[in-house]
Amino acid sequence: MVYDSLLLVAVILLFSAPFPLLPDGWSATLTGKYLIRSYLVLVTYGFFVGFWCNGGQTLGMKAWSLRLVDHSGQSVNLRLASIRYAAAIFSWVLLGLGYLWILVDRDKLSWHDRLSGTRIVITKDS
Repeated sequence: MVYDSLLLVAVILLFSAPFPLLPDGWSATLTGKYLIRSYLVLVTYGFFVGFWCNGGQTLGMKAWSLRLVDHSGQSVNLRLASIRYAAAIFSWVLLGLGYLWILVDRDKLSWHDRLSGTRIVITKDS
C-alpha cells in the first residue's frame, strides 16, 4: 500500500493542478469543498479501478507479485472493482478493521474482498 500511496499522491497532485485557477474563495465555500472532495474521490476511484480492471495489479501489487482476481480466478470487471473500491473505503473508515480482518478470516480475505467477490493471489512469476 505504501508504493500505491506514493504514486497516488503524485496523481492527485497532477490532477489538482487546476485548483489554483479557481475563483478566490470558491474552494472555501461548502459547495466548493464538496465538489473538490468528490473530484478527488473520483480521481482515486479511477486510479484503483483502472489498475484493477486492466491487468489486476497496481504498482505496489506488481512489486509484490500480487494480482486481484474474481472468485473464479479471472480478471475483475468494472462492477466488481467498483464494489471493492467502495467497500475498501468502508474498511478504512472503521479504523482499518476491514483490512485487519485478514488476520482472522479462514480464507485470508478482507471485508472488501468478501463483499466484492474478489481476492488477492500471488502471481506465478514470483
